[in-house]
Amino acid sequence: MDRLTETDIQEFPLVRRGKVRDIYEIDSETLLIITTDRISAFDSVLPTPIPGRGKILNLISDFWFRKLSHIVPNHRITIDIDEFPEPLGKYRKELIHRSMLVKKADPLPVECIVRGYLAGGGYKEYKRYGSICGVQIPAGLKISSRLPEPIFTPSTKSKTGHDINITFEETERLVGKETARFIREKSLELYREASEYADRKGIIIADTKFEFGKRGNKIILIDEALTPDSSRFWTKERYKEGKEQDGFDKEFVRGYLRSINWTGEGAPPPLPKDIVARTQKLYFTLYSRLVGRNYVDKEGILFKFKN
Repeated sequence: MDRLTETDIQEFPLVRRGKVRDIYEIDSETLLIITTDRISAFDSVLPTPIPGRGKILNLISDFWFRKLSHIVPNHRITIDIDEFPEPLGKYRKELIHRSMLVKKADPLPVECIVRGYLAGGGYKEYKRYGSICGVQIPAGLKISSRLPEPIFTPSTKSKTGHDINITFEETERLVGKETARFIREKSLELYREASEYADRKGIIIADTKFEFGKRGNKIILIDEALTPDSSRFWTKERYKEGKEQDGFDKEFVRGYLRSINWTGEGAPPPLPKDIVARTQKLYFTLYSRLVGRNYVDKEGILFKFKN
């Protein structure tokens, strides 16, 4: 399968090269987001790409943007290459399935995390304080326990790039009371509807992160939506409270890196072929469960699953 680690679109200015995405300015109202096969962990880009990963991330976001647009508008315009500006035609092979034209928006300085289960940093904070981001949680819960109700646990970024959990009151001070209440309400709605859909597909969405931006007077959903990079997806049939869960996300890669005692200090190590192959399979399996067994369009079959 082809891989893409970096792009060089000469006709349009590069706005930002993130850990995974390259973003170009098309005009005053439009951006082109290209999702590469780069993968990051512990705030570092790893030297080994996961072939096809960018396509999966882009297509899953596209699926959710379309499916959940009745809850809140989003920045998606199209992923159809034939609808892209003519100068991009020469990059068709690079852009197919892994790029999206989006509307510009000013990002809000808050990451909107919704948790339905105790995991990761949320579980550690609960064990220490009995709460997450100031939200009190019933005592006696275990790792991977389902919460009585999904909770909104916002965070923001420090200058070093690490997430810092904040309370809802701090969110109100950052973005204003009305905006804070709007993004909390919409984040919970998005999570609930997506979780109900995923449950029917045999998948638990343990937690997820949304980002919003302002476009004029409107607040819209931006960035990505419910991908393996922004969410914890667990296998419903193998779920068991009180232990770490089998997932369809990049926690698998983090687990491997922890096993070789690398958690962000020094140069990131390359990934072995078997870890690349297993990660690729996890992403493809998640896509096939959520969206459909095979992805077929006018270009032909993009992904074909044997199971």
